[in-house]
Amino acid sequence: MPLDRDRIVALLAAAADELTGDWLLIGGAAAAVWFAADRVTEDIDLVSLSGAQADRLALLELGERVGLAPEALNSAADYFVRRIPGWERELELHLRGRSAAIHRPTVTLFLLLKLGRLSEQDLSDCERLIAFARAHGASWDATRVVAAIDAAAATDDVPLRERRQRLRGLLSG
Repeated sequence: MPLDRDRIVALLAAAADELTGDWLLIGGAAAAVWFAADRVTEDIDLVSLSGAQADRLALLELGERVGLAPEALNSAADYFVRRIPGWERELELHLRGRSAAIHRPTVTLFLLLKLGRLSEQDLSDCERLIAFARAHGASWDATRVVAAIDAAAATDDVPLRERRQRLRGLLSG
């Protein structure tokens, strides 16, 4: 069942009050609470910055208490985050609760994270974020993102190549 902004916000509020430490929200859930209120997602990518297994289990238990199936929570997305050099400097506080802080990526990190797969939905998220960032005077490292696009592995997937070029054009324009 797709998760809308209200369900995501409810989970984040509970997480900020019941979990401990620092967490990072990425993916479609970050889009929904940050710049695309109508965005729905199949899962919530929320990862503990500590990387501790106990934190992953605490998140799953919290999800169960608020009525989310374990597959609705993806705490393994840190694999993709940690592959990006300097990701630790690309976090912004989204919500602070009684015992935990929920961060979101900067514009730069969000775009870099979307590049790996760059599905149509990912490109749509990137387009919406860029428009939002421009409208709100936010800055991002377009040079770094364009360099990452240019360094991406060659592919025979023509639609993927076209999406990469569309994103590159948005960043260069």
